[in-house]
Amino acid sequence: MKQIDSIKQKINKSFLRNGYFIIDIKNKSNLTKIYSEILKKINIYFFKKKLIIKKKNLDYFLNNIHKYISNIELNDFRLFLYNELNKSKNFHKFYLKACEEYLDIICGNELSMQKKINLSIQMPRDESSILPIHSDVWSGNSPFEVVVWIPLVDCSKTKSMFILPYKDNSYYYKNFKKYKNSEKLFKACENKIKWLNIKKNQILFFSQNLLHGNVVNEEKTSRWSFNCRFKSLFSPYHQKEIGEFFKPLNLKPATIMGMNYEEPNI
Repeated sequence: MKQIDSIKQKINKSFLRNGYFIIDIKNKSNLTKIYSEILKKINIYFFKKKLIIKKKNLDYFLNNIHKYISNIELNDFRLFLYNELNKSKNFHKFYLKACEEYLDIICGNELSMQKKINLSIQMPRDESSILPIHSDVWSGNSPFEVVVWIPLVDCSKTKSMFILPYKDNSYYYKNFKKYKNSEKLFKACENKIKWLNIKKNQILFFSQNLLHGNVVNEEKTSRWSFNCRFKSLFSPYHQKEIGEFFKPLNLKPATIMGMNYEEPNI
């Protein structure tokens, strides 16, 4: 019990100090199921090309997708996988199970989950997949959301993403008017940002209030990652509301009872 409490304290401290934490996935069974789901969808896509990717070759294929498809085909390929995976009944369940115990620590156990899980594929030197420095709150997301980022390959340097730690964000928020565009903002805080080194059996949790983004992938291999937003069910929503953008999870009996309450006719 003391060990569990110690882990919780470390996670809480790390998240409040940095705004993010990276943790090893202890139970890899749900991650294995995620890989199985994406392998199935990849093989459906490549069936017309008479190409079958075997499980043992999946890691090589993911890292080297740029050898199998062109930059022009990338968006159609990514959208096919995105749509097919989000239609799957089990994919969201596997994703939640992979991260649920840690969300319980930082968000609570009654949650809202983004209805569609995003997929990012960034091939070497592809400029179409760049996300300039930003905060998701600027696009209508709630400041109470946490992003769960799961890489399917090892990610580091420009193959990864960057984050400005929580303690440094307030300065750039307060002085935001100084920076006329994202390029100037990035240059101003470039020496403060952290390039995340995250392996394929790890998960990144981060507050999307933090300034973050990516650049052109200058490494030799491709990056694959999923991202999905979660929040406490009863924390404030912004423009992206429950029902439209989020779905409720783990509702407790008292919550269900309260949500179904109707005033008497008087």
